[in-house]
Amino acid sequence: MKNLRLNYDTLVKISRSLSQSRDPEKIIKMTVESIRSALDIKGSALFLIHPKTKALELAASVGLSEDYLTKGPVSALRSISDSLKDGPVAIYDVRDDPRIQYPEEAEKEGIASILAVPIMMGDAAIGAIRVYTAEKWEFTLDDVNFVQALAQIVGILIEMTRLYQGQKEYIEVLSSFTESPQL
Repeated sequence: MKNLRLNYDTLVKISRSLSQSRDPEKIIKMTVESIRSALDIKGSALFLIHPKTKALELAASVGLSEDYLTKGPVSALRSISDSLKDGPVAIYDVRDDPRIQYPEEAEKEGIASILAVPIMMGDAAIGAIRVYTAEKWEFTLDDVNFVQALAQIVGILIEMTRLYQGQKEYIEVLSSFTESPQL
């Protein structure tokens, strides 16, 4: 029960902090750091789907080596792709699960289990949060719900910051028209 309480308290603290930022990079970094700290795990990463290549592009990570992060392109169609269509996927043992795109690299990195949670915007996945553990981990419903809640919050905030930045640029363009001398 203590873990559940910790996650609710952490979720409130994180959502308050995240909602105060308009910098998508800061929001994303704070999300992966918060997940790692709250669950006391090896690492966490947030990926965004490139609209043309369908590759999962790393936006931020914590607790993972540069070698692991640069192992090769992560395909949204091959790497735990079920999580982008069907919701969270928990992998108990990376050594023996066919959904892992780079199992040898994961094992070399010291990763035993992975939780993959989609970041949704409406009905479309825009990215994924991955949670990595050093020991085999049976993710609880509380673990999954906690990461899922953060994925929803960060998805909304990413979209809001994109809209805010677009609106800001639009206002700047309009301002430049009103400031230029009339002919």
